[in-house]
Amino acid sequence: MAIRPIFDPEKAGRAMRVAAFMSGSGTNIRRLLEHQVRLREEEGQSPFEVIFIFSDRSDGTCQGERIAHEYGLPYFSYDIRAFHRLRGLRRSVLTPEGLEARRSYDQVAATLVAAFDIDVIALGGYMSYITLKGCVNVHPADLSIRTQGGRRKYTGDHAVREAIAAGQTELRASTLWTDEGVDSGPLLMVSRPLPVSLPRPLKELLQDKEAFERVVQEHQERLKEVGDWKIFPRTVELIARGRFAMDEENRVYVDGQLVPEGYRE
Repeated sequence: MAIRPIFDPEKAGRAMRVAAFMSGSGTNIRRLLEHQVRLREEEGQSPFEVIFIFSDRSDGTCQGERIAHEYGLPYFSYDIRAFHRLRGLRRSVLTPEGLEARRSYDQVAATLVAAFDIDVIALGGYMSYITLKGCVNVHPADLSIRTQGGRRKYTGDHAVREAIAAGQTELRASTLWTDEGVDSGPLLMVSRPLPVSLPRPLKELLQDKEAFERVVQEHQERLKEVGDWKIFPRTVELIARGRFAMDEENRVYVDGQLVPEGYRE
């Protein structure tokens, strides 16, 4: 079975060109840019280069323009809420109408990706469903954990809450190569663990919604530091070096070795 690198630096003859997509504070994109700068300082060059930043929000909650200004990058925003409001549409993509609307919205980003000759889209806190191919996303859960039926157990927006409520004793972040599902694409990398620390027994904590929510938010923020911010830039780097590959069944390999549970350093 043929195994092909996600990006082949020898064939391309240049650094991998990355488009950074974000919606809010952009901390994952900052870490990606910081990693690019660090690689240049340590090695004289980086195997990847962020070419532009794109956001689906145009209000003050998104820091995309500020980050782009700091790093001297082109910045584009196309507000997804305004897009739907002006067309009288709901944001859900769970219907044929919603999915078709999202494809229409994505045509602007697709035009930019083509114009700038982008190899990989890095989704760093990008909150919109995306229909474009060639995307790396980061998710605050260990996507190798599955239910008895074989489905990924902790997907969606409430993964940290669900993992803690289920009694997980540690949390991990994952990166994945996106497909048409929600957190269902090929698993790339899994972070080191963050131990779950509870102020009192879980059963008791679950009865206090406010206290439990504080615990969830604290762990979500700590997981960014030990998880998201480590493996997101590292995954992009390894793709750019040609180390990540996939076969015809979308199984993931690193340095030619199959990694069905995600690559872990």
